Amino acid sequence: MRTVEETIEVTVPVRTAYDAWTQFKSFPRFMAGVRRVDQIRPAVTRWVVGAGPVRREVGIEIVEQVPDSHLTWRTLERRPSHRGEVSFRSTAAGTTEITVRVRTEAHGAAGVLAAVPGVARRVVRSGLRQFKTYIEGMGDAGGAWRGIIRDGRVQPMEPKPPRSRVPCWPVG
Repeated sequence: MRTVEETIEVTVPVRTAYDAWTQFKSFPRFMAGVRRVDQIRPAVTRWVVGAGPVRREVGIEIVEQVPDSHLTWRTLERRPSHRGEVSFRSTAAGTTEITVRVRTEAHGAAGVLAAVPGVARRVVRSGLRQFKTYIEGMGDAGGAWRGIIRDGRVQPMEPKPPRSRVPCWPVG
């Protein structure tokens, strides 16, 4: 299993950076190789990735998502598989530090490319640079979903209402 970690600083507030990153449908605008992203459920997306005529669909489950903090994911397919995390940290200057960590387990034909030294690092670094250009050029995220996901499940936005303290309602 290989791990790649890259960090970049963007000149937008953490909320703007986080909101833009979680608008998955916009990834083809700035991420080379991403052709389309479909949101299947709040915690499941389907990505179409590829170069030239070669295309591959990948199911991704969002394992944990906390607004303005981090997002972790894993592939639903077994081979090749990867897990990742992106974290957002506000800096003293009012900018945002974004760190992406990706762990890949390479198998088969896709594994050959991932096993080439430096390829995964270059892809992550390039994607972060393209995101920086994209979000700094826009200045605003253009949408947001502020929900929390834990263990692949969306958490309720509001606490459950308190239960009645009356053991049973009067009858008759």
